[in-house]
Amino acid sequence: MEATDDLPLPPYVTKEDVVFALRAISVHAPVQRPDGEHCRRDDARHPCRLHRWGRRVLHERGLTDGQIQTLVDGGTVVLP
Repeated sequence: MEATDDLPLPPYVTKEDVVFALRAISVHAPVQRPDGEHCRRDDARHPCRLHRWGRRVLHERGLTDGQIQTLVDGGTVVLP
């Protein structure tokens, strides 16, 4: 098994975790640089640890990639 530096998921995902996850995805969005995509917040390769964590939290909550994008874009979805 390959070791990663990913942040651990919460034991169960609350609505507050969803808010934090959306913020992590929004703040740690990609920017294009000559050598590829980087996190606009911490300049790590994209997706950075916090962006990956945010997506994992939202997937754990049952959201699809399309629903996540809708929320990031300011839309609404019904949380499972």
